[in-house]
Amino acid sequence: METTESTAGAVWQKSKWIIKGCIIGLLAVLMMIPMMYVKNLIRERVERQRAAANEINSKWAGAQNIAGPILCIPFLKTDKDTAGKQIIIEHIAYFLPDVLNFSSIINPTEKHRGIFKVMLYNTKINLKGSYNKIPIEKLNIASEQLLLNKAFVKLNLSDLKGLNDAVKLKWMDSLIELSPQNSIIANDGLSAPIQINSINELQDISFSTEIDLNGSEQLLFTPLGKSTTVTINSSWKDPSFTGSILPQPTEINENGFTANWKSMAHTRSFPQQWVDNEFSVDSYIPLPASLQQSENGEITGIQISDNNYTPSSIDKSTFGVNLFIPVNGYQKTLRTVKYAMLCILLTFAAFFLIETVYKKSAHPFQYGLVGLALILFYTLLLSFSEYTGFNTAYIIASLATIGLIAWFVKGIFQSSKVTTILSVVLVLIYSYIFSILQLQDYALLFGSIGLFLTLAVIMYFSRKIVW
Repeated sequence: METTESTAGAVWQKSKWIIKGCIIGLLAVLMMIPMMYVKNLIRERVERQRAAANEINSKWAGAQNIAGPILCIPFLKTDKDTAGKQIIIEHIAYFLPDVLNFSSIINPTEKHRGIFKVMLYNTKINLKGSYNKIPIEKLNIASEQLLLNKAFVKLNLSDLKGLNDAVKLKWMDSLIELSPQNSIIANDGLSAPIQINSINELQDISFSTEIDLNGSEQLLFTPLGKSTTVTINSSWKDPSFTGSILPQPTEINENGFTANWKSMAHTRSFPQQWVDNEFSVDSYIPLPASLQQSENGEITGIQISDNNYTPSSIDKSTFGVNLFIPVNGYQKTLRTVKYAMLCILLTFAAFFLIETVYKKSAHPFQYGLVGLALILFYTLLLSFSEYTGFNTAYIIASLATIGLIAWFVKGIFQSSKVTTILSVVLVLIYSYIFSILQLQDYALLFGSIGLFLTLAVIMYFSRKIVW
């Protein structure tokens, strides 16, 4: 019996560190359960921020996308119904400008809803452009099919609440006021009829207007011209350029930024002219001679096409600038959470090595308490970042966590040396993670090197352990 007990004791002495190591590893995995609740808390705060932004945007204006103006000319086309009877359908031909130039000055403003920030702006946009010649022949439309007396021009704005003044478009020598109508590109738009007396007037057309517009977070332009140029000036110091092309050249300094775009028609996925929602060119049947003339100048029995909108591929060509708040604490906190398992494992590994090297002993329950302290770091980081910004919150949360764990370890081991070593390890871990968060472009490289060196240190100290 004594031999059996001594054998069991010898086996336990040889394997207790392995068993304890497995228990500690299991504890580290179990720590991921409360981390899920931390992630959900961060997402909840993000949703609350977005709700606050939407509330402000609904009263101010949302992100703006400017497209146009577009010349729209209705025309008649003969077709046959299901019974084979000849009918006349009214379609709309859309013609894009040859030259389109935008010049915008953005004045940004930060608004607060409680602790949440929303970026709003006001912009003054100068728009100019021209048509060389309206190419109706490219759509295979005969001149007698055109309804010039019903021609109109359209300009799209994403959110009409942002308009501070009426939009008055100078079209050749006429000044016309655009009014809200159903847009061909989005849900809201402006349009106005224009006077065209003959087909000879469909050339050498110039237009211009000024738009005083409010918006939030984003300002986009749709390059509808055969040649489109956009210039944006703003006092905002941290722009984020977005869309199908990037601005060239760009100047960003302490006084703000200046960005210039140039887009040519051959880089887009849509043509300069089309009919209804069809980009393909069709051969339209001429109107019967008996229907081309009437006593009052109108043709009766006409059906209106219900496909009068722009294909969605136009929206894919937009470009512009985002004016988001540069330091988004929620995004950085969520990125920090991704390194939670690494932080817990490295801390537990350091704790375990200190135990074995210095012949100290800590209960798995005490490991669990240390793990919970590491998790509370993320809730501290989240709550403080809403008031102080991410970097300051990270310093406060990490110092509080390191201080709490150091105080706890000092009480367990009654050793200043062990406490100092573990505190230095925690400082290195949190400094390492903070550096990875700052070096976005080199995060993978820096992280790989850091993990390699960490493994080398663990391997070095594990040599002193008699397993």
